[in-house]
Amino acid sequence: MKTYQFTAQIEKDPDNGLYTGIIPNLRGAHTQAATLDELQKNLKEVIELCLEEMSTEEINSIPEFIGFQNISVAI
Repeated sequence: MKTYQFTAQIEKDPDNGLYTGIIPNLRGAHTQAATLDELQKNLKEVIELCLEEMSTEEINSIPEFIGFQNISVAI
């Protein structure tokens, strides 16, 4: 069994208070939850489901997530 590591983008919806988690480099990997602990559990499950549906070749071609960059714009 091989272990994979992913980085999640986490946001809190101001309208409903739910946390949303997205794995930027894994298409279809997103979920939401009421708490951060629940979100982490949900993210692990969705990652496992996504990887189970992928071939070894597809898994090996997942792009490396580099990070986020702040961009300032004056208008």
